[in-house]
Amino acid sequence: MKEFIQSEAKAETAVLVALITKTQDERKTAEYLDELEFLAETAGAVTVKRFTQRLDGPSSVTYVGKGKLDEIRQYIVAEEDAEREVGMVIFDDELSAKQLRNIERELKVKILDRTSLILDIFAMRAQTANAKTQVELAQYRYMLPRLQRLWTHLERQGGGSGSGGGKGSVGLRGPGETQLEMDRRIIRGRLIRAALVGYTNVGKSTLINLLAKAEVFAENKLFATLDTTVRKVIIENLPFLLADTVGFIRKLPTDLVESFKSTLDEVREADLLIHVVDVSHPDFEEQVEVVNKTLCDLGCSDKPQIMVFNKVDAYTWVEKEADDLTPATRENLSLSQLKKTWMARLGDDCIFISARERQNIDELKELIYSRVRQLHVQKY
Repeated sequence: MKEFIQSEAKAETAVLVALITKTQDERKTAEYLDELEFLAETAGAVTVKRFTQRLDGPSSVTYVGKGKLDEIRQYIVAEEDAEREVGMVIFDDELSAKQLRNIERELKVKILDRTSLILDIFAMRAQTANAKTQVELAQYRYMLPRLQRLWTHLERQGGGSGSGGGKGSVGLRGPGETQLEMDRRIIRGRLIRAALVGYTNVGKSTLINLLAKAEVFAENKLFATLDTTVRKVIIENLPFLLADTVGFIRKLPTDLVESFKSTLDEVREADLLIHVVDVSHPDFEEQVEVVNKTLCDLGCSDKPQIMVFNKVDAYTWVEKEADDLTPATRENLSLSQLKKTWMARLGDDCIFISARERQNIDELKELIYSRVRQLHVQKY
């Protein structure tokens, strides 16, 4: 039996699989695969091949059709013959226990889905006792309906790191520590509380470093920070607490959201939400929708909110020809034109910045100050 243990010298290799359906066209599937590849990279795997198939919906037996599954198997065998072993196959949607069993029986390599990959990253990133406990809860909820498969494959779990914090095979990190620990709570007093929210990897940690003059870990990887970080910020002698929360992501299962609600306590308890958006991302509007839906699930959609469109320095567009009569698209709009669309309705509740280049940061501080001061007067 092969063991899939990731060495320090060589990262595991991954093959990605996704479907093109009536509700998810080719462009959208490519975007999801880009994000899945980024997730795999964050977990320590290198993507070597992508497979897609056009279907009405996933097969209840093997997710993809029999012919496509055979094509994937032939690729894996060919890579093994060339001494380029494929370490795992990652599917972009959550797989059932039945699908997992059938796919693994056919491909004979480690099989992951988007959910198990995200859980693996969470297990790797969790630092505090609270975050580790939430990871453990989410992992057990994911594993429970798949226990039959897991019991017959325990030998493959031997390569995991156990606690989830060290090096080990991608997808095999165990639940976090279970011992009870008491986290120190910040004495909030009468301070207004604000929370940075947003899609993963939009620059929240970089922004809190600027505002709080702190040293919060920031990295160009998904879920670079999992634990909530709270810092005291003072703007023009007005103090308030600012929390940097875990980034949201699309296709996040309900059970996972439920498990991390306690991790997102700072969002529910905040007086002001600062929604950070990567305006340079080609699909940033869908990311905004994902965050807003998650906030709604948390019961926080009615809180005062500032929209901070970050990474304006990376925004790119293609100028539309004057005689081109086709409707303008997101790719054809300059930043100034974009600001005149639905964003114009936000009025003073939005601002455009670059945290990395420190563009408009003073204006952002003034906006936050005015909102915090207003809330302080209303509250006290």
